[in-house]
Amino acid sequence: MHDTDLTRKGTVMKTQFSSAILALCFAANAAFAADSSPAPTAATPRDTTLERASAANAQKDWAGAQSILREALVRDPGNADYHNMYAYSMRKSANPDMSLVFKHYNQALSINSTHRGAHEYIGEAYLMVGNVGKAKEHLSQLDKICIFGCSEYRDLKKAVADYETKNASR
Repeated sequence: MHDTDLTRKGTVMKTQFSSAILALCFAANAAFAADSSPAPTAATPRDTTLERASAANAQKDWAGAQSILREALVRDPGNADYHNMYAYSMRKSANPDMSLVFKHYNQALSINSTHRGAHEYIGEAYLMVGNVGKAKEHLSQLDKICIFGCSEYRDLKKAVADYETKNASR
């Protein structure tokens, strides 16, 4: 082989390698859950507290989920996912204390300002109290955070549109 052939072959291999690395980066980014936490690995084991609270929420056992998360927040008050899910569990219950709901969503966002789940859910909470402007602020934040789009952005966008449609005639 000539030197020019080797150079071309090396350039092609570098391009293919770069494309493969880029594809892996996009795939890894897509694996993040709505709570913005990476998938469990040996370095980041699964969080059984969140699993138990999620199971309680799935059963609409809001009080059970709140109890699990209250205890977790005593142990780890700097966990954004715990604050987010605790606020969610309170918001979904029959008579939510909205000031406490907002306190915990805001705490989650002060710990992790790009927490997609907290932005979506606090936006939905603002719709519950009729504050469309604040809901749209969080929608705008999600638009910036979710460069290629994400379910949290789509869900909050739909919730805002539904709210506006429902309240257009009032």
